Amino acid sequence: MQSRSPRILIYSHDTFGLGHLRRSRVIAQALVDHRPDTSILIVAGSPVVGSFSFPPQVDFIRVPGVVKLGTDSYAPSNPGLSIEDLTEIRSAIIKKTAEIFDPDIFLVDKEPLGMRGEVGESLAFLKTTGCRLVLGLRDIMDEPSRLAEEWHRKGAFAAVEDLYDDVWIYGLPEICDPLEGIGVSDRVRQRAVFTGYLPRADEPSGALPERIRIGERPYVLVTTGGGGDGARLVDWVLRAYESCDTIGVRAKIVLGPFMESGYAADFQKRGRRLDSVDLITFAASIEPLIERAEGLVAMGGYNTFCEILSFDKPAVIVPRRHPRLEQFIRASRAEELGLARMLLDDEVDDAAIMADAIRGLPTQSRPQAAAIPKLLGGVETIRRLVDAIVAEGRPAPGQSTGISDASSEARYQVQRFART
Repeated sequence: MQSRSPRILIYSHDTFGLGHLRRSRVIAQALVDHRPDTSILIVAGSPVVGSFSFPPQVDFIRVPGVVKLGTDSYAPSNPGLSIEDLTEIRSAIIKKTAEIFDPDIFLVDKEPLGMRGEVGESLAFLKTTGCRLVLGLRDIMDEPSRLAEEWHRKGAFAAVEDLYDDVWIYGLPEICDPLEGIGVSDRVRQRAVFTGYLPRADEPSGALPERIRIGERPYVLVTTGGGGDGARLVDWVLRAYESCDTIGVRAKIVLGPFMESGYAADFQKRGRRLDSVDLITFAASIEPLIERAEGLVAMGGYNTFCEILSFDKPAVIVPRRHPRLEQFIRASRAEELGLARMLLDDEVDDAAIMADAIRGLPTQSRPQAAAIPKLLGGVETIRRLVDAIVAEGRPAPGQSTGISDASSEARYQVQRFART
């Protein structure tokens, strides 16, 4: 049995954007709400992690940051370091944190071995302590052939097969199975649980700029997540308002903290000329803006999709298709199921298409009309999974961390809950 309060270490693969950090934060918040005696540490590299609020039981350790140059290509934020030195520093911090914090559960987000393999040593060490090693995957990673090649190249298949006790998939197979077609073993399949999507709740907005808070007029919210690759979408929306004064609903545009400064300055200048457009650079708590919106125009990232579902908002999704097809696959499936409308940026030169899409948002069908069971069951399922792990307790050092009969039965019940 558990002899102390549970400890959970979360590795947030946040080399670019906000998605991984925000997903880790939602899970941490849900777990301490459910089990207030739980202590959680989040290891993150995001430069904006300090802008987010955390409950007292949740803290974070920020490792030195990187800049993403392309798919699986990174450079240190600090130009005085090589990427090799930076990876070694990050790896050492993560491992020392694991040794001292001594978690009962280590939840690794997305990358089985972390950026450039930086959590490999921590996984190997924690395997000897009886810590439960869990890989958390979003609903869609990439098209199967590309993901299989990437996992082979990084040694991820061996890590998932030999190190991890569980795989939590934050979605439903009705939308996508990220393990399908990549060649994982039946053994890994048996460890995988589809949790459902992670619901979001309204929370205090903090200090929003006066221009965003003024007035109660209806608006659509335009969001690009972190904003690093959202310039095309923002430009398309601005051109729609610049060329058409009969859209009939205002736009509030959140640029995101990682949008290139030249683009952001140009968009702010253009926005000031438009009476029907407000712009804000960054809102750590974007939920209040979503809750009050008539609908959303957004890219197709995982967190934004969860927010669309959680607040039951009609949405137009404009997915990116490079460097991964993740957003396109999600948006395509969402449109097929009646959860959202998709526009492709092939049509970005036609401002009228975006104007028509925004104009139609207030009368567009809402996601709940699709009536997909357990769509937002993620938080409840993860709580049940953690309860089962804590109830089982940690094996003595040197003993197997394999799943007991009791835990297997609990896992079966959770899988049945998530899929029914």
